[in-house]
This record gives sequence, C-alpha cells and structure tokens, in this order.
Amino acid sequence: MTSAEIPQEFHATDEDAGKRLDHFLVGNLPDVSRSRVQQLIAQAKVQVNGQTERASHKLRGDETIAVTGTVQLPPLRAIAENIPLDIVYEDEDLAIVNKPAHMMVHAGAGAADAERNLGTLVNALLHHFNSLSSVGGELRPGIVHRLDKGTSGLLVVAKNDVAHRKLGEQFSAREVKKQYIALVHGWLKEPRGTIKNTISRDAIRRTRMTTRRSEGREAITDYRVTKKLDTPWGKFSLVALNIHTGRTHQIRVHMSSLGHPVVGDNLYGAPRQIRIAPATQAKARREAAGGASLSLGRNFLHAASLEFTHPRTEERLRFSRPLPDDLTEFLAQLENARSESL
Repeated sequence: MTSAEIPQEFHATDEDAGKRLDHFLVGNLPDVSRSRVQQLIAQAKVQVNGQTERASHKLRGDETIAVTGTVQLPPLRAIAENIPLDIVYEDEDLAIVNKPAHMMVHAGAGAADAERNLGTLVNALLHHFNSLSSVGGELRPGIVHRLDKGTSGLLVVAKNDVAHRKLGEQFSAREVKKQYIALVHGWLKEPRGTIKNTISRDAIRRTRMTTRRSEGREAITDYRVTKKLDTPWGKFSLVALNIHTGRTHQIRVHMSSLGHPVVGDNLYGAPRQIRIAPATQAKARREAAGGASLSLGRNFLHAASLEFTHPRTEERLRFSRPLPDDLTEFLAQLENARSESL
C-alpha cells in the first residue's frame, strides 16, 4: 500500500504559493508516481479547501489539500503474446519453464497502463498453451509460485485448477524442494548454515523487505558455499541455497542480513558497479580484460532445480537447469582474473 492509498491532509504554506496542485502532491507523496497523483486528481480524490480542482490549479499558499481516497483502476486481464519460452517439460496438467532474467512473471494488480500488462511470462504462457488454471485469476493464470523479475530459473505452471490446487498444497506444506545458485559479496564465515530470520516489509522503503522488524513472517534458508573467489574486484562466494519458505525476496534479504548481498542486487546493498581498489587498479588493468569496474545488470540469482510430486500420477519429479550465459560469463571473468593474478 502506498501513501496515496491512505486518506490524509496537507497544508500549503506561503512557500507553496504558485505551485501547481499536482506538483505539490508529488513533493508531499514521495512514494507515489506523478501519473498516479494525476489519476487521483482526475478521479476527484483530491480536494482543495473542500473543492475539487484540476491538476494545473495554482495554490495560493494557505489551503488545506486532502487526499480522500484511492485510484480506481480498471481490471486487468492478461493477453497472449508470441514471446519465446524455454519449456523444459510439459504434459496435460503442468509445464516447467526456465524463466529468463528481466521478465516479470505477471503484471501487478496496480498496473496503470496497458504496457505494464505486456511482456510478462503470463503473456507468453497464454500464447504457448491452450489452457491454464484459473485459480490465480485473469491476471495470473497458471501461476503457482513466482520468481523476481531479475531472477532466472525454473517455475512450475498449472494447466488446470485441480493441478494448481494440489501443487499449491505442496508449496504450503513445504514439500517442494527448490535450490538456487547465487554469487554473493565477501566470504561467509561458515561454509554452510541455516538462516531463520523473520521477514516483513520495510516500514520506510516499501519496495524492500527486512529482517529487522519484530512482527515478520517465518523464513528459513539453508546455504552451502561451493566456491570462494579472491579477485581484483574483491572476494566473492558462490552459494547453493535451499529455501523452506517462499517469502518475498527471501534469499536476497537473508543474504543481505548476513552482510553478503547478492551480486547485482543494489536494492539490498550490492554496488551498482564493482570497482577495483585504487591501489591495485594499474596491475589489475594489465591482468584483467574487464578493466577497473564490472557491472552485471541483474541479480546473480538463478533457480537451478525444482522437485515436487506430480499432482495426477504422484510421481516424484526433479528438473534442473544450469546457470544462463550471462551469469556464466560474469563468473568466468572473475575466475580468469583471479587465476591470472595468482
């Protein structure tokens, strides 16, 4: 929920005299986009001294501006798009797809324009499969679980409602095994361990999750270090992770809570660019083709394997996919620089 969805009042001062109404609200609602503010005004959800005004209304500097309600958006329905899919497995009840990074699983319920309802995994699924389950609604047909936009890897998709419900029961009962591969900053103190920090939404930055609030939901992540790298760009750990719960951003926030954010995850503390220390830049430039800095453009996080019981046959199924090319190439760049500098 954004601050625009909570009825509230503001008082314009002399310093606000001459400001447009929409500009005033944008400045006072930092978590709300300009387009959403204009929708609030257009839908008469904003009053100036008890009267509705246009977005271009100029303030005098002594008014009370009240946000009285929420934006009413038309219901979204996903549409089919001819987008290539890596289909790992398919039968009459389900499919396993290998989602690429940078693709949203589905549009958000608050999407305000048609473009945000395009280019998602759901759009691609609707084109490739004749039918999908309706349990998730018209915006999320077939979607049993999700991956973040910047995370690649395996997802199970339900083709009918019976399969969807049975798969959902397995996820709720923690009977589905999911393993991820991540590259994180630094070397972890222990080669393996379990993180049990609860997770809740950050009270200030609403796009983030946090382990620092007392009222969080239980979240359990097992990790195992598979490789340690000492490179001109710093130390890194390649980690295999199994999650027992499916909280939003679970792996990302758990690793960040240990002081080892996932590479590329600047929302949780990883740098946008990984830079070589100034003292070693000259030598590193000679040894590493990548130069003095690196950037990945996504989170180094991949859903590598998925194991569950088939909802019809009750056969135990397991699927896996290796790291995609962008992550393999990034890792090779680090490893080659390390070996050349030894």
